Amino acid sequence: MNKEGKILVHCDLDAFFAAVETLHSGLDPSVPLIIGADPKGGRGRGIVSTCNYAARAYGVRSAMPISEAWRRCPASPAGPATYVRGSYRLYSRASKRVMTVLRDVGGPFEQASIDEAYLDVTEATGGDWDLALALCEQMQRNIDEATGLTASFGLGPTRILAKMGSEERKPQGLFRLMPGDALEFFAGRSLREVPGIGPATATAMQEWGVQTVDEAYDLGELALARMVGERFAGWLMAVVEERTSDDVSVLRSRKSIGKETTFERDQRDEEQVLEHLLALVDRVMARAAELGVVGRLGEVKIRYQGFDTRTHRRSIPVAMDDPTVFRSLASKLFATSLERERPVRLVGFRLGDLEDPPTRQVTLQRFESDSSEAVHGREDGPEGLD
Repeated sequence: MNKEGKILVHCDLDAFFAAVETLHSGLDPSVPLIIGADPKGGRGRGIVSTCNYAARAYGVRSAMPISEAWRRCPASPAGPATYVRGSYRLYSRASKRVMTVLRDVGGPFEQASIDEAYLDVTEATGGDWDLALALCEQMQRNIDEATGLTASFGLGPTRILAKMGSEERKPQGLFRLMPGDALEFFAGRSLREVPGIGPATATAMQEWGVQTVDEAYDLGELALARMVGERFAGWLMAVVEERTSDDVSVLRSRKSIGKETTFERDQRDEEQVLEHLLALVDRVMARAAELGVVGRLGEVKIRYQGFDTRTHRRSIPVAMDDPTVFRSLASKLFATSLERERPVRLVGFRLGDLEDPPTRQVTLQRFESDSSEAVHGREDGPEGLD
């Protein structure tokens, strides 16, 4: 059980980018809307950023190659879909208005992404779960009145349970998971529905005949550890027993900030790739300033023709939010790591080792004492555990 008896809320805006585009441009929500890279009649590169519920009915999903989305749901005259590139500024303005509504509740608040946030409403509601439910209903109305957008809310004693609750009744859903109800909630529920369980782990467990969360839990920690390791087994037990994190803070879910871009054609022009990289650095640092965080780690990601991906990272001695410092760091990493004979498909930048800024940072001029590291192959780390 959750010892402190906190009431956590997860707010997730429904099909956010698509909803903003629909309102802004006066689109028909029943028409499939797909936001992402230019599809170029099915020959485009890049991925789907998001789509509305009408497009999802065709099997279109976020992170799907844009060419595959076109195959499933093309635009006129071959099909019904509308494709747009999207506008971060437009989405950012809408997000800020929503977050203002959520912050007005008071208490610990954490914007986890542009379209989701966690709130600890324990103090605001005096620990009363009925008042918490009513508060979420009021926030739904306030968001609708302020922006015309809909949001789904999940209430639970831990972050994971609150987040899963917000997915239960989308769109404009509201779901409350009371303390002690997790085991019943997980009965018959797919492992992949739990944030932190990726396809590799789920497949490994399925090979042992374990399909659902309650089946895994019933095995017990020792038996489960033989299948997938002690760390994961202990974590899954904690999820079901409501012992995972109930902390709400800016840095709790924001481990890093990253941006990347896929070129329409594989690039051999080194200067053009660097120009895109530095623009990404500026976007990342602007986001860090918006969140009020600083970072120590800069990472450059380069994907070559054939999807071979390399990441190269370097840490600085003091966490900072100075764009000039990280532009210089990114430029040096790029210059020393680029394999110049290979065409570049994608470039990206990530700011990591985030911290709350204790004081205003001074500019660092040199990096001679920094640690540096290059990572080859897959850039993804182990599946995240909350």
